[in-house]
Amino acid sequence: MKIDITQVREQFPSLHQSCIFFDNPGGTQISKLALDRMSWYFREANAQRGGHYSTSHFVDEAFDQARSTYADFINAKGGNEIIFGNNMTTLTFSISRSIGHLLQPGDHIALTHLEHDGNVAPWLFLAEERGLIIDWITIHPEDCTLDLESLNQALEKTPKILAIGYASNFVGTINPLDKIIPKAHDAGALVYVDAVQYAPHNPIDVQKLDCDFLVSSPYKFFGPHLGVLYAKHELLEKLYPYKVRPSSNLIPMRFETGTLNQEGIAGLWGTMEFFEWLGTNFGSEYKESLKNNYSGRSLLYKQAMAVNLDYEYEIIRHMLSVLKSIPGLKIYGITDESRVEERVPTFSFQLDGWTPSDLAEALGNAGIYVMHGNFYAMDTSIILGVEQQGGLVRAGATIYNTKEEIDYLGNVLLKLSSLKK
Repeated sequence: MKIDITQVREQFPSLHQSCIFFDNPGGTQISKLALDRMSWYFREANAQRGGHYSTSHFVDEAFDQARSTYADFINAKGGNEIIFGNNMTTLTFSISRSIGHLLQPGDHIALTHLEHDGNVAPWLFLAEERGLIIDWITIHPEDCTLDLESLNQALEKTPKILAIGYASNFVGTINPLDKIIPKAHDAGALVYVDAVQYAPHNPIDVQKLDCDFLVSSPYKFFGPHLGVLYAKHELLEKLYPYKVRPSSNLIPMRFETGTLNQEGIAGLWGTMEFFEWLGTNFGSEYKESLKNNYSGRSLLYKQAMAVNLDYEYEIIRHMLSVLKSIPGLKIYGITDESRVEERVPTFSFQLDGWTPSDLAEALGNAGIYVMHGNFYAMDTSIILGVEQQGGLVRAGATIYNTKEEIDYLGNVLLKLSSLKK
């Protein structure tokens, strides 16, 4: 069944505004079902957990449902492998401190130059505090892919940690983690995956991937501002929890500091309900090919992501075609339309005669909402030689964007290309 974009867009109340929203890599619009759950929380369940009264029980249910549904979404073994926090960066700072207790002075950590700084700075601070050695994995500037020889050289130093992104928030590159993670484990490394930019676009199976940690942000995939960390349960049993003394010693709660964003956690439950809606309404044709590996709710989520991915492949090809037709416009990253499986629909570019700030402002004035800068991928920006000019302009599409919106973006950029600043 071909996806009905009109029905999909009806699931996002904010899309009634007369604008085109392409700042999705920074955070998507929120789905109605997520909003409904957050509203339900404030109306029916605004209380502390663990009480012997109904509203407190409702909060407990929201936590349980959010953990178990998200666990099914990424095919974790269970909700006890799911930790909630403020956002990816805060979670990474927190859990890296715990991981640090497994490390000794002189141990190595491998980082890449394709990362959001949320998966760099925590490890740099940890290295400084504990006398660790950082080994950098470089990239190929021409297509913004990892230099796998550089990766191999880093792994030869037997790092204890490999911190790596699943997809770049700056240029859209997908890293081949199915090949990288086994190599890292053979070298003795734990693998910490930043899946913030990957999760909105592609299905995740943490058991098949065999990563040790995986962090994501629901506000990047139609949910509330929240961070979610997956970790193998056997690792959580070993990690040192930074916690206040009266709080729970049980896993995963002992890694969740203070009172959490409870309405956001309820919203994550609603976000998962959106994916159930998507898989139910448009994903039946994928069921046969997926049912040997998944069942129940996990199967439904994988159907939803198959729908999402097929549509986004069309969007990627169309966006590349349109952007490449603009005189003086340079796209950074993979631009070969035969390689759509190696990128997500996140496109960063520059236009001759325009600073990133001025171009983003001109697009905003035309009703096209994009962002400019380095998007916290500072190392990538420096290597590509665009940091001093203020980074790049970034336009990212998702399942509610249309080819007509991309065409309008192209028409505006074409006009701007003849009006150099």
